[in-house]
Amino acid sequence: MQQALQGMKVIDLTQVLAGPYCTMVLGDLGADVIKVEKYPNGDDSRIMGPYFAQESYSFMAANRNKRGIRLNIKEQQGKDILYDLVKTADVFIENFRPGTAKSLGIDYETLREINPGLIYCSISGYGQTGPYSSKGGYDIMAQGLSGMMSMTGEKGGRPVKNGIAIHDIAAGMTAIYAIMAAYIHKMKAGEGQYIDLSLVDSGLAWTVWESAAYFGAGEVSTANGSAHRVTAPYQGFPTKNGHILVGAGNQKLWEKFCREVIEREELIHDPRFLTNTDRRDHLDELEQVIQDCLMQADSEYWLARLDEAGVPSSPIYSYDQALNDPHIRSREMVMEYEHPLAGKIQSLGFPAKMSGTPGQVKRPAPLLGQHTKEVLEELQYSEETIRELEEKKII
Repeated sequence: MQQALQGMKVIDLTQVLAGPYCTMVLGDLGADVIKVEKYPNGDDSRIMGPYFAQESYSFMAANRNKRGIRLNIKEQQGKDILYDLVKTADVFIENFRPGTAKSLGIDYETLREINPGLIYCSISGYGQTGPYSSKGGYDIMAQGLSGMMSMTGEKGGRPVKNGIAIHDIAAGMTAIYAIMAAYIHKMKAGEGQYIDLSLVDSGLAWTVWESAAYFGAGEVSTANGSAHRVTAPYQGFPTKNGHILVGAGNQKLWEKFCREVIEREELIHDPRFLTNTDRRDHLDELEQVIQDCLMQADSEYWLARLDEAGVPSSPIYSYDQALNDPHIRSREMVMEYEHPLAGKIQSLGFPAKMSGTPGQVKRPAPLLGQHTKEVLEELQYSEETIRELEEKKII
């Protein structure tokens, strides 16, 4: 089946999560992704557990649909191989600290001399410019600098890290749409370009509502548990046997919630809860009233009533419950495919359901250096030369 990015060639010098997530999605959509791993040990995520058949599941989770080579680019012969790869590439993506690519002789200015149409994407913690550009930056540092940790957790509590590496994924997503936009421009104008993006910028760009509160009213968003900053009730509540989410996000839904779900119509006329603003101003009292009601029955009972009344709601799942929910499964968000060592493995599916050019798993994550010989043969390297490169520990 035809795929949207069939014909795009991507050289991937990234590791761990942000860059590999980006190139995995490009590969899911049909791009030929060649993952270039450092010599001798490869992507740092290869030593991150859990392990299955001595392979890192963390590595496998973010590196399907790629061919993998191992290359010593600190040696000139290794750089020469990389230059040969760049000659036919559309996209080159790296996540070195600023200055490292230049010191290695693989910066944008150098590589565009080899391939003027190259789209070169750099992902770093803080970006290539600015006073923090030389600092090393991981996802958790980005969460702190962007203000995101100060908005996460319970009211009055300590700052809390988001449960996932949200800035890493934000950077990966930003790289995807930036590369796609640059690729469209290349098809129109025939020229490549340089993309500089950071974990901090990528996550900060997602704080759209919080920026509106600050720029519009000088309001600084803070941690508020599961409650919404401006809408109530729109949060999680305990029940007799667990927790659920209630999203009575407008006046009509609030009144339906009172009448048809908890059967407390008098709350509609309570002066503390007349409007959404009133409910937000008296959120602590509102939470207590609703909690007292919902604690009288199990989650399943309330979720059924909420559904019947048409009030948006959801269980609050543990992660294993989420992955085994029948709706998640019906949407094929959990898939299985074969790995040469691990056998049948599971991974997350494709979130975009495309009718004409759907995502596909064409190959599992590569073993370290698995496709080195295949890729070099495509570059017209002879058997003898490949053997010599192996002996010199270039590949």
